[in-house]
Amino acid sequence: MVSSPLRVLIVDDEPVARRGIRHLLAAHNDVEIAGEARNGKEAVRLLKTLSPDLVFLDVQMPEIDGFAVLRQIEPQQLPAIIFVTAYDSFAVRAFETHALDYLVKPVGEARFHDALSRARDRLRSKEALDTSRRMIAAMSGGELEKVASIPSARRVIIGTAGSELILDVADISWIEADDYYAAVYTQGRRHLVRESLASLEARLDRQQFVRTHRRAIVNLAEVREIQSQSAGEYIMVLKDGSRLPLSRRRRQEVESAVRRFAR
Repeated sequence: MVSSPLRVLIVDDEPVARRGIRHLLAAHNDVEIAGEARNGKEAVRLLKTLSPDLVFLDVQMPEIDGFAVLRQIEPQQLPAIIFVTAYDSFAVRAFETHALDYLVKPVGEARFHDALSRARDRLRSKEALDTSRRMIAAMSGGELEKVASIPSARRVIIGTAGSELILDVADISWIEADDYYAAVYTQGRRHLVRESLASLEARLDRQQFVRTHRRAIVNLAEVREIQSQSAGEYIMVLKDGSRLPLSRRRRQEVESAVRRFAR
């Protein structure tokens, strides 16, 4: 049986996502954040040195993803795992089928507390924890890696202040970074969401949505024209009249994407 406090490791390559988990954990007095990892390599090192009781593990990270992290840890050394994923369709069904805990970004408070409560219950039972370890070890060897190639969603769930919106991807015109949030523009409305631009980008079809600037993602179906400005600057004009900056280093890539999409 795990003694209090519950030692937790947070693994996510997005600072906003790690901050969100920390904020949610702050409401639980029996939890101690043992450490944070910004990538898979750090996660492997901290798992081996800190031996946490519970890990919030991002599924998709550059270079070494969540599944590759688990493959580098001996099954008997695996703590309880709560997967964190940007996908809300295929991944959810996969996790539910195999009775694993998961959280979908942006993480909701009620869902987070439910997952944490289940993790506590599992940690109280050595038999349940051993079963979980065997399951995670087997699945990290290949089955759940199918998540990495799941088809892009036609609808996305985004969390706003006090609610969750279900949006048709085709209705999204563009998205801009807004401090630690993102603003989604759809059908003449602006929705401020508790999610980073990078997280939203990961859930959208790269054939249809393209990063035009470090602070903007555009739906190629909404592009009306690309205009050249003075001093070699460019802007994109959308069907709704929005005028967005197009960075110099991304111009060729974006123009190629526009031509491919128009075929």
